[in-house]
Amino acid sequence: MEKYIIVFFSTQETLYAESILKKNRLKYELVPPPEKAKTECGLAIKFSSQLKDEAIRAFTEEGLTVRQLYRQEGDRLIKESLERKEDLAVRKVYLDHNATTPTDPEVLEAMLPGYKDKFGNASSIHSFGREARAAIDEAREKVAKLIGAKDGEIVFTSGGTESDNFAIKGVAYANTDKGNHIITSSIEHQAVLNVCKYLEKSGFKVTYLPVDKYGLIDPEEVARAIISQTILITIMQANNEVGTIEPIEEIGKIAREKEVCFHTDAVQAVGKIPVNVNELNVDLLSLSGHKFYGPKGIGALYIRKGTKIDSLIQGGHHERHHRAGTENVPGIVGLGKAAEISSRDLEKEAQHLINLRDRLSSGITERIGHARLNGHPTKRLPNTLNMSFEFVEGESMIISLDLKGVAVSTGSACTSGTLEPSHVLSAMDVPPAIAQGSLRFSLGKGNTEEDIEYVLKVLQEIVSRLRSMSPLYKPNK
Repeated sequence: MEKYIIVFFSTQETLYAESILKKNRLKYELVPPPEKAKTECGLAIKFSSQLKDEAIRAFTEEGLTVRQLYRQEGDRLIKESLERKEDLAVRKVYLDHNATTPTDPEVLEAMLPGYKDKFGNASSIHSFGREARAAIDEAREKVAKLIGAKDGEIVFTSGGTESDNFAIKGVAYANTDKGNHIITSSIEHQAVLNVCKYLEKSGFKVTYLPVDKYGLIDPEEVARAIISQTILITIMQANNEVGTIEPIEEIGKIAREKEVCFHTDAVQAVGKIPVNVNELNVDLLSLSGHKFYGPKGIGALYIRKGTKIDSLIQGGHHERHHRAGTENVPGIVGLGKAAEISSRDLEKEAQHLINLRDRLSSGITERIGHARLNGHPTKRLPNTLNMSFEFVEGESMIISLDLKGVAVSTGSACTSGTLEPSHVLSAMDVPPAIAQGSLRFSLGKGNTEEDIEYVLKVLQEIVSRLRSMSPLYKPNK
């Protein structure tokens, strides 16, 4: 007789499925999952072919989603498709804009000529090269305008990670005659933290400043950390996981008074909030195009005139000898266009995002409960909401939401795949058990009120189902 084997996303879900089968009085066996399933789930469910449709219907009614289905014929296992027509109509809602944003149609349109007829090398002196150079110069002006800089202070890079590496290593290696001490925070992006750890292996000393429960750095802590050997302070403008906006202007004043070079990773801030390098008192600032509707693979580093910094990449004379390599003209043009759009629409889009973010936040609090906000209640990015849900795991929520067409994350896309609690939430003294149940919702200009309502509906169902499987959860009576 034919048998069917069902594989779920976790052992916890498998045990919940078992309880559903018991409730419906359906015969089954708990078995190890097939090797070909390639899953970390330790159990699967086997039952006769006559019960397949009834079992799957029972699971669906309880909100469970089957990951894989196998038909067993003797020693043969045949994987069956789970695709149904109704699956194709699932609403798609993208709420992971801090990981990356879709390329704006205006940006794409501006870039296309660079891939077709305007393909010249900007270093060439003929007309094709001059045309490419003019496009780069125009883009540089637009990026400089967005952050209040001068054209000659913008250096194009491949993105935020390169910009951070360039700023930190470049200043560190160029100023060894002055000292070897760097100050940063415990909640920086890995593009900063791992560079600092790398430099520690080369003899540099790094101070990692703590944050408060909101993820805020105390400027006075920065001042106290400065010693005669301090050559660089690097503090992010806005945190990528919880959205907290740091007091960069105050820290910048301290750095200037102490004559210490100051870098800020503004990758999550540029395009979301007003950024002006002179008001912030920074010497270096990193930004990345794909975080504000530009293309991937392009970013920039603002370098204040007079800043002592070594080049990260040696080679030709490109980018005023700061960054060797043939310029990515279409990418640079796209970044320039994204900067132009941001300069034009930032205020309007920010208010739109605040309205949606606050609606999502209040909806979670009112409908779901046992949820807490991570990050500062007011000093945060307009699009970012990080919430911890007690008695559930973030990974299970992400998988379940994805199956409903909703894309969110537990934190930085650059640290996905690790089972360790977020280093940001840990630094904010969020208990590990609660940190493991965190979700980051990062909204974008394409999101609507209907999107938020849909997310609230499916999230409430998912959290309720997952909590019903938790032995720790005691529903209010």
